[in-house]
Amino acid sequence: MELTTVWFVAIATLWTGYFVLEGFDFGVGMLYRVLGRNEPERRAAISTIGPVWDGNEVWLIMAGAATFAAFPEWYATLFSGFYLPLFAILVGLILRGVALEYRGKRDEPVWRSRMDAMIVVGSLLPALLWGVAFGNIVRGVPLDADHEYVGSFGTLLNPFALLGGLTFVAVFVTHGAIFLALRTTGDLRVRANRLATRTGALAAVLAIGFLAWAQALRGDTVSVGIAIAAVVAFAGGLVANALRREGWAFAGTTFAIGLAVVSLFVALFPDVMPSTLDPGSTLTAVEAASSAYTLKVMTIITAIFMPLVLLYQGWTYWVFRQRVVVA
Repeated sequence: MELTTVWFVAIATLWTGYFVLEGFDFGVGMLYRVLGRNEPERRAAISTIGPVWDGNEVWLIMAGAATFAAFPEWYATLFSGFYLPLFAILVGLILRGVALEYRGKRDEPVWRSRMDAMIVVGSLLPALLWGVAFGNIVRGVPLDADHEYVGSFGTLLNPFALLGGLTFVAVFVTHGAIFLALRTTGDLRVRANRLATRTGALAAVLAIGFLAWAQALRGDTVSVGIAIAAVVAFAGGLVANALRREGWAFAGTTFAIGLAVVSLFVALFPDVMPSTLDPGSTLTAVEAASSAYTLKVMTIITAIFMPLVLLYQGWTYWVFRQRVVVA
């Protein structure tokens, strides 16, 4: 396998890890005011992601840095064309991070209410816009012969991309509700379990529609098979949740999100930014890649340090694996 393909797979893996891990973070952020009926329950909900949310965002940083280094032209085309939605995502992540860190600094209802609003908005906005962004990447955007984006912000708000945004939100809400059921106790756990069942049905319908549309646009036999496996995993997670088997339910939604993202990247390859104006203007992985020497050096460095990152993050989840008690 040539290094260009290796790094396309590596970036797909980083995005997959990001959406699997940050997905339940977003879900908890969107839900905890709904499920938490009082301050102790809200603190418990926030505590489930408190030790891990910032570590989960490292996957986004690594994905962006890897794209910049391995595929600089992809990075330039993507960030110039998607500047406004990506800026809005960044603002949302900043709001959420600040609120998570400072919510408990004052014991004032007004202060906590403002921080709660920032957490909800900072979770909902990135989830929605990541779905819109990836929908446009798969669908394609107007690129000229120089691989420069020539559309507008309104161009990105097409039906397929908007469906992607709604799908990401619904799936992450379900993923987060199952995570809360897995990590909490008492009435909060029961309500999270019930909510996951209700939102899961809607998420399943949206996910099937989005994945089917994506595969119709540019899928092949392999990507279709992976997408079907994602739907099966999600259905299995919902069945496990209905049976109050939260561990299996969370595994189901985890595999579903991971497989769904992989199916999108498999359908996209070997392109990285398809053009809707002219197939000849489509940016491919080979055209966007850095030099062979750069990719070789990056591969060596990643092979050394990536296992250490995975071990550390795995250890963090192991240490904080116990359920959070509402008190």
